[in-house]
Amino acid sequence: MVFASLIFLTVFLPLHLLLYYAVDNKTYRNILLTLFSLAFYAWGEPVWIILLIISALVDYGNGRWIEHFRGTVHAKWGLISSLLVNLGLLATFKYNVFLYENLNALFGTDLCENFNALFGTDWKITKYALPIGISFYSFQTISYTVDVYRGEVKAQKSFLRFLMFVSLFHQLVAGPIVRYSDIEDNINNRKETAYDISQGILRFCIGLFKKVFIANVAGGLAILYMGEPNNPIDLSTITVAEAWFGILMFSLQIYYDFSGYSDMAIGLGRMFGFHYYENFNYPYIAKSATDFWRRWHMSLGSFFRDYIYIPLGGNRKGKLRGYFNLFVVWFLTGLWHGASWNFVLWGLYFGVLILLERLILNKVFKRLPAIFSHAYLLIAVVFGWALFYFEDSAQLFQFLEIMVGASENTLWNFKLGLVLKEHAYWLALAVLLCLPIYPPFGRWFENKLRFQSGLFYWWSLGLIQLILLLVSIALLVGDSFNPFIYYRF
Repeated sequence: MVFASLIFLTVFLPLHLLLYYAVDNKTYRNILLTLFSLAFYAWGEPVWIILLIISALVDYGNGRWIEHFRGTVHAKWGLISSLLVNLGLLATFKYNVFLYENLNALFGTDLCENFNALFGTDWKITKYALPIGISFYSFQTISYTVDVYRGEVKAQKSFLRFLMFVSLFHQLVAGPIVRYSDIEDNINNRKETAYDISQGILRFCIGLFKKVFIANVAGGLAILYMGEPNNPIDLSTITVAEAWFGILMFSLQIYYDFSGYSDMAIGLGRMFGFHYYENFNYPYIAKSATDFWRRWHMSLGSFFRDYIYIPLGGNRKGKLRGYFNLFVVWFLTGLWHGASWNFVLWGLYFGVLILLERLILNKVFKRLPAIFSHAYLLIAVVFGWALFYFEDSAQLFQFLEIMVGASENTLWNFKLGLVLKEHAYWLALAVLLCLPIYPPFGRWFENKLRFQSGLFYWWSLGLIQLILLLVSIALLVGDSFNPFIYYRF
């Protein structure tokens, strides 16, 4: 993984930028961007590139079909086709074993054995390696066909441009979920500028720094006290304080890991003239679960709102129906993250919190200083990350018992004190960067230097980019590199 990352930074990206800007023809640039995107995807898992192209081809055809038969019943068949194909691919490659095991548990039998006994076959359920990014590009193509059906966008007539949209390597493997409607103008009429390239490089370097300097360190510390999902530790050996420290480190890891990737995706897109929407807005400063999910993975939240919650009726059809719709969304939000019940439980957990806020908690917190609602949110989110982390229910409940002091584990040991002392400055920076301190500084830097001393601004910006990039590369070379968490989803 380290070698692949270095090849991307030192060969793939510079070569792509050089070739892309060496030609001045939009069609040739689109071809280059598509070919490099497909090569990037095939680099990790060559076989699954066929699946991505099939998905793109099907929904390109569905979009054209829907637009051709707009206003007739035939248009609906294009939408149904898109939903069946994309959800079928997800069910086959991501959820097949999960569905099979749970259906067997529900009916108390082995469906494969019954099928084989009935038809004399030797059929078995195959557990596939999850195609990278399938959850993201499936949702992107679904949103495209739905928007075409609703008349909110026109069907893309060029398959090359549509394949480029589906395969854009900037955000293909771990989001954000980029809707066609968001970048339709960029696809057809983008204009690349030197300023966009510079800002894109800066944003990419910031994201890479967040990943290798904060997320990877936090991940290593989390593993010390929580183990890995596929390699658990003996939780009876940790203290209550270590359990809290471990889950707090995972809270930092998942935020900096995913927001760092989103920063890199936004930066890469901007280098090539694409302007993606923000995916994170300092979620740990939220004061409610509702506010948290307006700030965390915003592209996923808006997808479920616009394509599930509102079409189901939202809260327009009475309170009970609104509550039902809320839990459908949060069930699906949890299930989207993985084929395991802990993810479903995690999603429903937030559904319950949001419902409680609507019914009671918001009224209570309005009467109290803001620090109480903020503390409630942080504690609630930390417990939520425990549900997210442990796929094994026994490990999960044992860890939760330790956190609340309901186990026989001791409260503290001196080893944790040494770890805290060793990482004190790093920890202070990690916590500080969760706060919105960068935007005002960035605006000041822009206004003060760019418009008053243009040359100094560009030199300063270049120096910042170089420092961030060199530090990140040094950290990549000097340590084992953790893959992005959201590669799994």
